Amino acid sequence: MASTAARAGSHPQPPGLSFPAASPTTRHGAETLAIALKATECLDARGAFLHRWDPAARRLRLLASSGLAAESGQAWTELSDGLDVAPVRALRRGHYTWVAGDSLGTGGGGVAAVPLLGAEGPIGVLSVITAGPGEPEEAQRSFLRSVAGWAAARLDDAPGTPPARRSTAGSERMVQMGKLTSALAEAVTSREVVQAVAAHVMPPFGADGLIVWVFESGRQHVVDSAGYTKEFLTRLDGLAVTDYPVAADVFGTCTPRFIESAAEYRRRYPALKPIPAASRKNAWAFLPMIASGKAIGMCLVSFTRQRSFSDEERTLLTALSGLVGQSLARARLYDVEHAQAQDLQRGLLPRTLPRLPAACAAARYLPAGRGQQVGGDWYDVLPLSADRVALVIGDVMGHGTPEAATMGQLRTAVRTLADLDIPPAELLSRLNDLVRELSEDSYATCLYAVFDPITRVCTLSLAGHPPPVVVHPDGTVHKPDLAADPPLGAAEPPFETHQIILPEESLLVLYTDGLVESATRFIDQGLDRLRQVLAQHAESAFTSCDEDDDVRRLDDLCETVISALLPDHDRTNDDAALLIARVRAISPGDVASWLLPDNPRAAKQAREHVHTQLAAWDLDELAVTTELLASELVGNVIRHAKGPIQLRLLRSRSLTCEVYDGSLSTPRIRHAAHTDEGGRGLQLIATLSKRWGTRYHHEGKCIWTEQDIPHHAA
Repeated sequence: MASTAARAGSHPQPPGLSFPAASPTTRHGAETLAIALKATECLDARGAFLHRWDPAARRLRLLASSGLAAESGQAWTELSDGLDVAPVRALRRGHYTWVAGDSLGTGGGGVAAVPLLGAEGPIGVLSVITAGPGEPEEAQRSFLRSVAGWAAARLDDAPGTPPARRSTAGSERMVQMGKLTSALAEAVTSREVVQAVAAHVMPPFGADGLIVWVFESGRQHVVDSAGYTKEFLTRLDGLAVTDYPVAADVFGTCTPRFIESAAEYRRRYPALKPIPAASRKNAWAFLPMIASGKAIGMCLVSFTRQRSFSDEERTLLTALSGLVGQSLARARLYDVEHAQAQDLQRGLLPRTLPRLPAACAAARYLPAGRGQQVGGDWYDVLPLSADRVALVIGDVMGHGTPEAATMGQLRTAVRTLADLDIPPAELLSRLNDLVRELSEDSYATCLYAVFDPITRVCTLSLAGHPPPVVVHPDGTVHKPDLAADPPLGAAEPPFETHQIILPEESLLVLYTDGLVESATRFIDQGLDRLRQVLAQHAESAFTSCDEDDDVRRLDDLCETVISALLPDHDRTNDDAALLIARVRAISPGDVASWLLPDNPRAAKQAREHVHTQLAAWDLDELAVTTELLASELVGNVIRHAKGPIQLRLLRSRSLTCEVYDGSLSTPRIRHAAHTDEGGRGLQLIATLSKRWGTRYHHEGKCIWTEQDIPHHAA
């Protein structure tokens, strides 16, 4: 059954709008009040009120309110002309008024009021209760005046008179302007500001072209556009303002220019005669964008057909250009700061990743789209002895310069500790101490993994970080179920050590939580999505024809993963890092090892094994040097350490000679005196090899040397 209100011919109350019981409101008036109060959102208002002036009673009577509970607006129901409050002041003065404070108990920071001026004087007041204590900016005040002027014209019509065609169009525009102010408030980047204008200004005015310029060093630069070709924009981008007379007019006078036909354009600016035909437009509104009292740029709204601009349209477009100018100034500041933050972040990350015999890798880092602060995500690929490779990824919790500094220190510490060739668990223990020393409130997650291409064992430790994902050559995607220790700064060592045997030619995928977790997606959902994308697209990474192609395919896979998991990364609130490495096993034919006796005969046997093996590998040129290195290393074990003794040779991009023993003693180079009979062995080793070092394992240590392999032999 129809309601009584419907039978009486009334209409539903606009949502969010309250009418006092005593206020008669027609549909025409209700729409006006709803649109007017909606438009006041541009001032970030807590609420808004619209009063009608009753000259007989000398009172402002409340017609409608928005945004506040009924009890909060009780004091606004009737305001006598003797009260010292913003609406009454605006009525008496006949112009915009601002009063700071909460004089009528609404909980706001101040009240901005604008009189509604009719044909014979004030007919009411539009008031806005602002959330903060500061006065609205000039652009916002100008827009509020435009809203009040439009509402006054509507309310001054005779009751029951159908709205004029221009008023209906104005209603639509005012609704769109309310949406625009909300969109501008949310816009962060310059591009988002222009997109908001294109979405909410062009349609209600019937425009089909938009260009936003900024003025810098006497030149105009296109920020973004809609409805224009790239070729046309190129003609105007970077042009001196003096060479574009219409821009010079707008920039010099800070006043808009409205051109209603191509003929008028050519008449007013004869030097720009080709522009109308090239742009395929026939009407233009050139609007200055003002911020901090000066023109920072120009907004062009254009039309394919020629048209005239009413006073209402000119006023509204001019007011809107002020809002756009304020938003663009803020967004450009963000753009600069965000670009600087990204440059800083990239400077702290590796510029290129090494191509190693056991692994090649590609990576992506995406800073948080929202906010200009740098983050603490990092990654690295580090070569170790015997062709082993270290893969590391981490995330310092929080955003800002201190977190970026912590990230830089951790990355440097990891590279230094990796050179010592210490196990992952011990490395994280030392990082944990470092984080605690840096700050009591600093925390970071980290995954450090070491892949051995001879055994295909990946040894890793986790400090609060998600485990890796492994992609097999047949496309199978596997996430090992590994328990992570607490984050660095909160953990109590020792850290747990995990070992995974990786299939030959598999992919190891490391990532930070920003890739798989967000405010709208749980981490398990993100991991499922990551596995799906890898299963669908990783196949191409296994079909490369050379090393360059390998890196390109990994790079493409990184891009695919990022696009799938973070399609709108400009709006993300967390950094994201992704590292994908393709690991390779070393052919058994490139490795040779022997057990040696724990006595002086071991050195001779070592020389014989080296001579025979290098001959088999066609590396006779390195035989003499390598025999000397092996003999010296084995001799040091006999003199200063203990067995068992093992010799191992590894042929790769370089030749590695390793000697294992059962002692944890550390070999050190010392300066031998002229009369000393020994003490020069390690000096000789350092001289003959490209590099050398020591690494420790659970049963002892390994001393290794590396030599370059001649190009023709390689």
